Amino acid sequence: MNIIAIDIGNTNIRVGLFLEGEEQFVHSTGGDSPDAITQCLAEAWEQIPVTAASRQGRRDGVIVISSVKPVWTQMVETLAEQQLGEKCMVIGRDIPLPMSCWVDAPEKVGTDRLVLASAAYDVVEAAVIVIDIGTAMTIDLVDQKGVFRGGVICPGLQAGADALHRATALLPPVQVHRPDTPYGRNTEDAINCGLYYSMIGTLQEVVRRYAEELGTWPQTVITGSGAAIVQQDCDFIDSYVPNLVVKGIVLAYQKYLDQQAETV
Repeated sequence: MNIIAIDIGNTNIRVGLFLEGEEQFVHSTGGDSPDAITQCLAEAWEQIPVTAASRQGRRDGVIVISSVKPVWTQMVETLAEQQLGEKCMVIGRDIPLPMSCWVDAPEKVGTDRLVLASAAYDVVEAAVIVIDIGTAMTIDLVDQKGVFRGGVICPGLQAGADALHRATALLPPVQVHRPDTPYGRNTEDAINCGLYYSMIGTLQEVVRRYAEELGTWPQTVITGSGAAIVQQDCDFIDSYVPNLVVKGIVLAYQKYLDQQAETV
């Protein structure tokens, strides 16, 4: 199975190439750069082998998208069709959601959250908490039966910093990073410490409450661009897995193929 897996977030787009199920690369670019996205798609598509029986030189691969930003989805689909002559498959539209959900409106849950939750459960095969830190932070719960139970959504580190700057007269913009000390001796450091330790405190409290709800302490997995900043101070987290959405897209597509084969 050869697949280009595309994770369209609120700030960045990640493009992963998998040949015969093996990861070759994952590149990240801003969603406001069509030229960079086109180059990334072309680089990946050129590495997919041509189908042996194809007289037209068609490549033996697919492009699968998980997206939380429809306008960027449309842009990527247009670029793929214009530049590569290929149509994309979108999870939640062309490919079923990868797991069952016990929420009010499953179709309104971000596909990135469900892809992450499904990928984590497929590995753990038990109750699991999945944390994704990007523009927003999500903390989602999958129960022992593999059912997505829902979760919480909070501002990501940089979103919190930007909100403070916009909503106040004097607080400056800050790029959040791991603090050297737990307190700030100037305004910038105080904002940084507040956002950083607030996030860790939120994570610890929500994970604890999920464990109490389940009656057991589940495996906890963290991913996302902000995960690398906080994960070393979160000893209650079991695994840090970069680019888990991209990997989850591949698993979701494989699950879809298996379901198709069972109906034949």
